[in-house]
Amino acid sequence: MATGLPRPGWRRALLMAGLGAAGLAGVAMLTVCLTSGCSSVGYLVGSVTGHLALLNSARPVDEWLARADTPDTLRTRLVLSQRMRDFAVSELALPDNRSYRSYADLKRPAAVWNVAAAPELSLSLRTWCYPVVGCVSYRGFYDPREAQAAADELRAQGLDVTVYPVSAYSTLGKAEWLGGDPLLNTFIGWSELELARLIFHELAHQVAYAPGDSMFNESFATAVEQLGGARWQAAQGGAAEPAAMRAIDRRRNEFRALTLQARQALDALYRSRLAPEAQRARKAQILADLRAEHAALKAGAWQGYAGYDAFIAHANNASLGMQATYHDWVPAFTRLFAQQGEDFPRFYAEVQRLAGLPRGEREATLRALAPPASSADGTSSTH
Repeated sequence: MATGLPRPGWRRALLMAGLGAAGLAGVAMLTVCLTSGCSSVGYLVGSVTGHLALLNSARPVDEWLARADTPDTLRTRLVLSQRMRDFAVSELALPDNRSYRSYADLKRPAAVWNVAAAPELSLSLRTWCYPVVGCVSYRGFYDPREAQAAADELRAQGLDVTVYPVSAYSTLGKAEWLGGDPLLNTFIGWSELELARLIFHELAHQVAYAPGDSMFNESFATAVEQLGGARWQAAQGGAAEPAAMRAIDRRRNEFRALTLQARQALDALYRSRLAPEAQRARKAQILADLRAEHAALKAGAWQGYAGYDAFIAHANNASLGMQATYHDWVPAFTRLFAQQGEDFPRFYAEVQRLAGLPRGEREATLRALAPPASSADGTSSTH
């Protein structure tokens, strides 16, 4: 179990959590495949097995608190998590259900390992489609060896590929009949604000979901975690871990600006009429510049912080495209929240309306909401 306060690093900044393709595929197969048939049955069977094993490991928080052998550190975190869970309902109007009322120690460092891929000269992510949930831009595996094997197959096709651990995922409220989504050892030891944000993010996926539009879904959840995190801080009488969190947020924003610059440069390159050989050479230079600028930040303002080293070292079209999925529409959702009087139920109702629109109309609405500084990235080829 997580007993310390590990820094989530770039994985938290990039993907803190998300829709678990593996878990969703498992739930989808349980509810659909037996009656309508499915492709990729082997993968779906593995997803069912993995998700059910995760759920079988979970026990109600009250049971953990009643056990004499529960470590004090874990006990403290579980009590805190339930305060956050109550706050999500009372102050953020998030669903009041069984999710995050149980806890599981998976005896591993991640809930799932996701695989994402993009062409060598494009930021457009490959998608995989499943019953119920629609198409998503990554595939999740409960076994890291299976994730690496899938990644190797994609690399053999000439694709840029990224494999990354995911600390938590949402089943969109579809697994409430199985006990809901549990708290996990993979994130229970995160700092107070990071833990609150994760819970708010995952619950937001149960509020609104547009099948096949990962950028809409993840950006909305990220906006809710940021808005909810600010409210949580205020309710605690000020910023939780104020100096540390300000430093984390500043560093995270600088990291996003750095990678946004690289994405925009790559997007412009791939849209150009340069020959493929020239594009490959320019791509290599853009990624080299990214590494150099990161090294300068690390040696300077970041004071040696190494949390983004792995991402930068392996940055490619797939990892940069996935980052865009989680952040590109956040400014638009933040403005929409302000337009709705900073009222969460009204905000959710409008987001649900947008989720029901055709994708082109939905994106046009969000683009009109996005501040000018973010709209350029909002039209990138990763949409």
